[in-house]
Amino acid sequence: MKPKLLIFELWGLGDLVIATPFLHSACEKYSVTLVAKPYAQELQARLWPQVRIIPFVAPWTRFQGKYLLWQWPLLEMFRLRKQLANESFDAGISARWDPRDHLLLKLSRAHTRLGFPRLNSQMFLTHSLSKPAAREHRYEYWRVLGRALGLTLPPREAIPLPVARQEAVVLIHTGAGQPVRVWPLERYKSIVAWLRKKNFRVIVTCDADQREWWLRSGEADVATPRSVNELLALVDQASAFIGNDSGPGHLAAFCGVPTFTFFGPQLPEWFSPLHPQGVNLEGKPCPYKPCSDYCRFSVPRCLWNVNEEEAWVHIESFLNRHLRKVNGHTGDLGNLLDAQY
Repeated sequence: MKPKLLIFELWGLGDLVIATPFLHSACEKYSVTLVAKPYAQELQARLWPQVRIIPFVAPWTRFQGKYLLWQWPLLEMFRLRKQLANESFDAGISARWDPRDHLLLKLSRAHTRLGFPRLNSQMFLTHSLSKPAAREHRYEYWRVLGRALGLTLPPREAIPLPVARQEAVVLIHTGAGQPVRVWPLERYKSIVAWLRKKNFRVIVTCDADQREWWLRSGEADVATPRSVNELLALVDQASAFIGNDSGPGHLAAFCGVPTFTFFGPQLPEWFSPLHPQGVNLEGKPCPYKPCSDYCRFSVPRCLWNVNEEEAWVHIESFLNRHLRKVNGHTGDLGNLLDAQY
């Protein structure tokens, strides 16, 4: 019987996707239980069918009001603690340097508890690990944990991924977890028009709060996925993805779709999608970067100061390079598309 491994990844969709290579490797040696947001259950069938999911929305992962303790689901949290403690996990881990995760590990009574300590949270751990270098990608934290557990994870550029569809279909997703990560919709509309002029099929998808804007702008077929499964159905139609620093881009990358990502307050070297052919367009310099999701200005200048003409130059280069590689052509983008349509 395999030893039992408990994993906490309580944050966003992109964070769960970044953890995927670790989960694959861990399942070879351990019986894996993952505590994560409920949409992990939709990812399970596609990305890690051997992983058992315990859905839990940690109140401190809210963007606002996270420390209004009287609003916390205390009964649910007590039941979770009791459930985990009764399961006698051999090991428990978190890839975040988060004392709240480490306290949960302690309360789970996992025999061995590994993590990256912060604010003296090593008191909750049995093994404290050294963080990767400051500019390393989030994925490197999972590689450090893997080595500590005797697992071998490939470097980012060697992660095995499926092959995207070999058609000129671009999926554009204009949403993000927070407004400061959203490149202006008017500029996305210009990119959509240019792509269609180049004879691409473009699938426009957005968050629910953006839908009316797109409808008013004449995009009658804009998609607004209400679940991860609906998003996956759109990703499966695409040969390239364009979007903000957000979960859908990470999901597309791990499904084999090369990504073009607009980065604003965050750093691409920390959170770029895991596809080796992905391209990141970093926002303009700002003395306060990286500032996560709390911008001190009325709009995120780092991101909004990237205009559509500048973006198009990089997008066209990205699509030229990717389509030549996928289709085995060496001609320019216009010739390639003319041959396909």
